[in-house]
Formats: sequence, structure tokens, C-alpha cells
Amino acid sequence: MFITQKYYFTCMRFKIVFVTLAFIVACFLSANAQNIMLIDNVVKKSSEINTGAYRLQEYLPLIKGKNIAVVANQSSVINKAHLVDSLLSLGVTIKKVFCPEHGFRGVVDAGEKVKSEKDEKTGLSIISLYGKNKKPSAEQLKDVDIVIFDIQDVGVRFYTYLSTLHYVMEACAESNKAFILLDRPNPNGYYVDGPVLENEFKSFLGLHPVPIVYGLTIGEYAQMINGEGWLKNGIKCKLKVITCENYTHKDFYELTIKPSPNLPNMSSVYLYPSLGLFEGTVVSVGRGTDLPFQIIGHPTLQKSNYTFVPQSKIGASDPKYKGQTCYGYNLADFGAEYIKNYKKIYLFWLMGTYQNTPDKTTFFDQNFNFHAGNSTLQKQIKEGITEDEIRKSWQEGIKKFKTIRKKYLLYPDFE
Repeated sequence: MFITQKYYFTCMRFKIVFVTLAFIVACFLSANAQNIMLIDNVVKKSSEINTGAYRLQEYLPLIKGKNIAVVANQSSVINKAHLVDSLLSLGVTIKKVFCPEHGFRGVVDAGEKVKSEKDEKTGLSIISLYGKNKKPSAEQLKDVDIVIFDIQDVGVRFYTYLSTLHYVMEACAESNKAFILLDRPNPNGYYVDGPVLENEFKSFLGLHPVPIVYGLTIGEYAQMINGEGWLKNGIKCKLKVITCENYTHKDFYELTIKPSPNLPNMSSVYLYPSLGLFEGTVVSVGRGTDLPFQIIGHPTLQKSNYTFVPQSKIGASDPKYKGQTCYGYNLADFGAEYIKNYKKIYLFWLMGTYQNTPDKTTFFDQNFNFHAGNSTLQKQIKEGITEDEIRKSWQEGIKKFKTIRKKYLLYPDFE
């Protein structure tokens, strides 16, 4: 039997009804509501798929006797052992480790400077690729023959590991170094959605003309960067992708390691394409709570049914509205069971919080357009354009991108 609890969230002229179920969170109602069918994707745990890192027989012969640099973080594991530790135990010569946003161990706050340091366990030099030094220098690559890249992506354009990938590939191409990417499944790799990034909004939050959700593994994405000539001056990287085994784009891939400090579980990963847009607004996405990217709120938000108070936590030492009561919504169950199957960015929360925030003049900040990839979405929300009309404005760009995307697929597609 379904256990139903309705709560109302006004979105423009829409009334959205969230129905909380004991096991499944179902659907929303609006003035032009449509029936949405759940997709029957196969749920696969990490133990059922061999990632590129796991397939040592494919890349160990390529790196034996070579000087190696590794681009890695806490997600770079073979079973439960870190890739760096595993390679060192096999006699591979690692000269240094590069790390992205959040650091080598994945505990640094979003946007916080990542310091270069020594790894306590191995004594290796850890070089940050976040902050001023986003790209390895020729000097840093001078004593390296091959760069290995192994980082878990979540399939969202404004997730900054993609920009780190771009700059490392570019540095390798400029210095004539081989680049081996150990591929990992994309937990949001079963659909494509969102506006395509426009050139004037390129930044570390997005460097390429792709939708917010692009439906590629990071290995497929690297092939697209190379193949589309997106590196500086159209140069090509000596790229080798070590593919995953037993993965398709129809799979729901469940992560066992947090890809970053504020994406602690699969609900947050599924919600991230939708809630990440709030990072360019006054609304908190729950940093500094136990439910980051699963709750939204603001001290003045009206017509809400949930409260939270952000506090200092690992990965969020000084969160937005620290110590203040925020009024909003708990979307954790909705993300885990409904958004996962929705296959679209869910715009109603963004539209509704804009309407229900008293001071609309400060709702969007200077970063919103860089998250959206255009200035159009902000304008559409301010003007009260319907969700259907907003989606229609994305379709031509998505269609063109899907044609490009298909050239670089390494795994069976969802279509």
C-alpha cells in the first residue's frame, strides 16, 4: 500500500504536489501536468563493473619502466586500495601526483584554494590543479613520460573535474606526453538535458559547448575534447582510454565513494544537475548540513515546510547562512527515487523559490549564467516563462550535441 503525504510548493502558476511514498516518491501536478513513466534501467553496483583502473593488464605494460604522473583524488581506487598505492606496490615509478578541486583526499571546501604538499603515506609531491595553477606546467611535466588520469565524474558540465581534464590534456599535448585515462561509469550517464554552453560563458565551471547533462563517461568526454579540436589551437593529445567492462549507458551506476565532499550519496548525485543551478543564487543547497545537495532553503523563503541550520563541517567550513535558520524543502527521498528516473533537469524548484523569495532583485548572482551556460535561463525565469517553453528553447542545441556525442561513445547507448 502507498503511504501518501502531500506538501505544496507554488511554482509560478503551477501547483506541484510532492507525494512521499514509503519506498517511491512519485509525481508532481501542474496546470499542464503530464504522465511520466519510470524507466526500467538496470541498477549496477561498483562490484559488477570493472573500471579502467581495475584493468591493470591493459595499461600496466604501457607504464612499466616509465616515469609516471598521476591525476587523482579519493575516488581513484582499485577495489579498496588507492591507485597510487597499488601502482607503487607493483613497482611503477610515480614522480608526482596532481589533484583537482577538493584536494587529493577530497576534503577541501568547494572553491577553496588547494595547497600543494607532500603525501604523508607515500612522500610523493602533491601538486594542486585548482586555484592559480589549473594546468600542469612544462617544468612540472619535464621528468614525466606518461600522465595517468583517474577521477570519478558525475556527468554534469559545471562539475570542475572536466576543466581539470581539459587542462591536463592540453598540457600533455603541448609537452608531447602520453595521456592514459582510466575510465569510470557516469552515474548520470543515462540521459542528456539542459542548455548548451554558449561561448561567452566559458569558465572553469564549463569550457565546452555541451548541455548541463551530457551523457558521456569521462573517457568518452576526453575523446570528444580531442576529436572536436577543443584544446588550444586545435592541438591533439596522445590519448589512450582504458575502458570499463560490463557498463552501458542504460545502467544506474551506484557509487561507493563520495566523488566530492558535498555529494555524499546517490540522491545528491541525481539531484546535482538540478540543484547545482542554485549555486548561482541566494538559495542554500544544504552545504554545512548532513544533506548537502538534497535540501534547499533561505532565511526568508516563504511557503516552505522544512527548516535547517548550516554549520561548519568537513568540506563546508564556512557554509552559506552559517548559524541561521533556513526555510525550504527536504528533497532527499525525491532525489533517490523519483529524479533518478525523471531523465531531465527539474526546473520547478528554481522557478518556485524565485517566486517565493521576497527580494527577487538579489536572487541571482554573477555566477548563475556561468552555471546555466547562457543568460537566457535567468531571463526566462524572471519573465515567468513556463517550464515547457524553457525546455523547447534547449532542444535544437541538444539535438546538435547528440549528433556529436554519438561519434565518441565507447559503450552501448541509452537510445
